[in-house]
Amino acid sequence: MTASVLILGGTGDIGHFSALGLLEAGHRVTVLNRGRTADELPPDAERLRADRADDAALRAALAGRDFDLVLDTTTYTGDEARQVTELFDGRVGRYVFISSGQVYLVREGSTRPYREEDYPGPVMAAPPPDSPDYDDWAYGVGKRAAEDTFAVAWTARRFPVTTLRLPMVASERDRRGRVQAYIARILDGGPLLIPREQGLPLRHVYVHDVADLIVGLVASGSGFGRAYNVSWGESMQLEQFISLLASLLQRPVNMARVPRAELEKSELLPDCSPFSGKWMSELDAARSLGELAPSRSYTAPEDYLARLIIDYRDRWQPRGLVPGGYGGRSAEAAFVNPPT
Repeated sequence: MTASVLILGGTGDIGHFSALGLLEAGHRVTVLNRGRTADELPPDAERLRADRADDAALRAALAGRDFDLVLDTTTYTGDEARQVTELFDGRVGRYVFISSGQVYLVREGSTRPYREEDYPGPVMAAPPPDSPDYDDWAYGVGKRAAEDTFAVAWTARRFPVTTLRLPMVASERDRRGRVQAYIARILDGGPLLIPREQGLPLRHVYVHDVADLIVGLVASGSGFGRAYNVSWGESMQLEQFISLLASLLQRPVNMARVPRAELEKSELLPDCSPFSGKWMSELDAARSLGELAPSRSYTAPEDYLARLIIDYRDRWQPRGLVPGGYGGRSAEAAFVNPPT
């Protein structure tokens, strides 16, 4: 069956790879965004232009259009969720909302790895607006508000939402280039600065696993009104992750362990080590594998990191793309070997 699919967004990593997978599966794909960023999709993807913050423009762009599936990568607040539940009410077969593992990180009292049952409960108080944690806290709280709004729409009128909660997404197109930043530091041979502490365990997901899951939802009858964690099933420490990358690159790595306070005082974190912060979720994905992808498994880190390394060498380096945070590499070198 050929389905009609709308992607809200489509220029980032999840929307991009989902669109490619949907087109390859023979579905009709429309992407809606402001058109300010090139989407790099083939010409058979239809483009609609509107700023979703402009409700009149959004309604005009979608007037008279129904879709079998809508993939929403651009909703971050309860008000935005309320807007689309009203707009698409009765006009969509399934609505896939991309949420975040940070909905657990702002929850008080939950334990890692997080399961879907850990979602209900009190939310931590807001940190000071000028603190380093405020934006991450606001992001998690906003995603929770969006999820709650979708849940109310499902309960009240069976709005056909399926929520996917994602941890850090490893992707060839990660705009912040977080994995790529570690690759670049290992390749340049200089010290790789990390905090001198155990740190939180890492449990990421490969973007193509998310895209494949979304393609599968087109014809699936499961998952309506439910939220699902999507993640690789085992955790690793940051030093294991860096060592695995170095092994795949066949390069030595010089990990320089420094007290966190010194790295923060020198304003090197989070750039010098993007995965050293406390806003990295760790998700148990048993429900999504059991209900949405019973015949699949998610890609292991050694496999997807090998693919990211190939892409870094074949695309990032020839194009002169610089991973986020790597621009401050000279400051890291000066921190390790201060001028005399």
